[in-house]
Amino acid sequence: MSDGMQNTESTTPATDEAADRLKALEAESDIAADYLEELLDIADLDGDIDMDIDGDRAAVSIVGADLSNLVGENGKVLEALQELTRLAVYRETGERSRLMLDVSNYRANRKAELEEVGRKAIEEVKATGSSVRLDPMTPFERKVVHDVVAAAGLTSESEGEEPRRRVVVQPAQ
Repeated sequence: MSDGMQNTESTTPATDEAADRLKALEAESDIAADYLEELLDIADLDGDIDMDIDGDRAAVSIVGADLSNLVGENGKVLEALQELTRLAVYRETGERSRLMLDVSNYRANRKAELEEVGRKAIEEVKATGSSVRLDPMTPFERKVVHDVVAAAGLTSESEGEEPRRRVVVQPAQ
């Protein structure tokens, strides 16, 4: 016979783990925001910092007046700034960060462009039955294209060595 007591524990190890991961990502965002605010102050640049969690990674954006110097040609300065910010997070946490940094919506706009590049490659592969090799891309750019290709039911792989690594879209097997 039951004594009428019910299990009132509302969390499971999985939800505890998810909550801990969320706290860790929020901490990454805070550390990155502090680092970037200092950088903006030193460089005497105006910009607002937005923090978010995007899937399984922290996402920090700098928006404001003319910040094109923080993006650089083809996003090269942005890539370097992202790595420096990840290093600042690592220095504070001791954990490798997958933080994604955006400046003036460069990555968001670039993502839309790359999704279109991926769709055009998919159309070409379907029309010709042959693989399509795209221009060299950064890891972020390749990931966007791989995701579009996978969503279309085709396969893709990266080939080559950095900085000339590229996506190859392949016909369905």
